[in-house]
Amino acid sequence: MITVEKLENLGCNTAEGLERCLNDESFYLSLVPGAFEKKRYEELEGLIKKADLKAAFDEAHALKGVLSNLAITPLFDCISEITERLRAGDQGDYTALLSRMWEVYSEFEKIL
Repeated sequence: MITVEKLENLGCNTAEGLERCLNDESFYLSLVPGAFEKKRYEELEGLIKKADLKAAFDEAHALKGVLSNLAITPLFDCISEITERLRAGDQGDYTALLSRMWEVYSEFEKIL
């Protein structure tokens, strides 16, 4: 079961996320699982691997917004870096960033 304390232990700024949800903890916690829809992360990785940078940017940017609103800081930081590289049209190697994304994602997956 996901809790504010578990999110905080993973580095989330839950006070900020809760503030955006009018300090309604149950509402906030009901939104958190939506930030971890695995299909979206898999799609982002697939788009990057296909070098479809425009579509990958759109997906990364959308994920970044969700993670930002919920203040899921560790994953937000990873996705932000990916987003900015995609925004710049960087066609370089994303392997390390994607590995880090999955590493952080897996830590959250344990508490979902």
